[in-house]
Amino acid sequence: MPAVFLRDRALIRVSGVEAQSFLQNLITTDIVSLGADEARPGALLTPQGKILFDFMIWRDGDDFVIEADDGQRDALIKRLTMYKLRAVVSFSAEGSGVTVSWDGEREAGWKDSRFAKAGITVRREPGEHGKNEQIAYAALRAANGVAVSGADYALQDAFPHDVLMDLNGGLSFKKGCYVGQEVVSRMQHRGTARRRVVTVTGHDLPAAGTEITAAGKPVGLLGSVAGDTGLAIVRIDRAGEAMALGTQLLAGETPVTLALPAWSGLVFPSTTDEASA
Repeated sequence: MPAVFLRDRALIRVSGVEAQSFLQNLITTDIVSLGADEARPGALLTPQGKILFDFMIWRDGDDFVIEADDGQRDALIKRLTMYKLRAVVSFSAEGSGVTVSWDGEREAGWKDSRFAKAGITVRREPGEHGKNEQIAYAALRAANGVAVSGADYALQDAFPHDVLMDLNGGLSFKKGCYVGQEVVSRMQHRGTARRRVVTVTGHDLPAAGTEITAAGKPVGLLGSVAGDTGLAIVRIDRAGEAMALGTQLLAGETPVTLALPAWSGLVFPSTTDEASA
C-alpha cells in the first residue's frame, strides 16, 4: 500500500476574506463548489487560453492551499500578486514536499479528484509521510491518464483540454469569466480539442520527449515513463486514423499501443471528427 513523498512540490497559502472570490475570478477551477476534503487540479492561463501554471488546490479552514511545482512557486506568487490589486487577500510560501498515498495507506490529507474520476482514492498531504519510490506514483499516473507539467508537457504549450482538465474537475464552464476563459469555452462548444492525454504501452519504452509517429508522421510526444507504461499527449485524430488503417504506432523505433483513459469517456475518431465525451 504505497505512500510516496514528492519532494519537488511546494505549497502556497492563500488567505483573506476575499480569497475565494479572488481565486474564483482568476483560475480555471470552480472553488465555490470545492469540498472540504477534496483537492482539485487547476491552472492559471494566459489570455490565449494556454496553461501558464498548473497546480492542485484545496481548502484548509477559511484559507486555500495551492500545491505547485517547487520551481514555479515564486513565479506563481508573483503572478497572483500582480492580479491582487485591492483585493483583501495574501499569499505566503508554506513548506515543501507533499505525500501522495493510495490503497488506504493513509487516511489523512485531501482526496485528489483526478483519480477519483477513475474510482481510485488518492490522498495528498503536506510533508513527508511516505518512503516508496516515485516510480510507483508515476506508474499510477500513467495508468490513469494524469499528466503534470514538466514531466508530460511544457507550460505555455498546452491548453487545459489537452491534459483533460475539462473532464477531471480542473476546468469550469459554469462560473463567470477568468483569464483565458473565452478561448477554452470556445474550444469546448466547438469541439475543437484534438490533443489529448493517452496511456502508452510498449516493451522497453524510450525516454520522455521521444516522438510518437504513424507511417513517419508525427502523432505526439512521449511524457512520463514507468516501465512498459507511459503517458503522452497526442493528436487523437491522427492516432485514430492510424488505428483504423492498421498502421503501426511507434515511439522512436518502439512499437506502442495507445489508450484513452476509460474514465474520460473519450474515443479515438477514425476520421478527422473530434472525440466526444
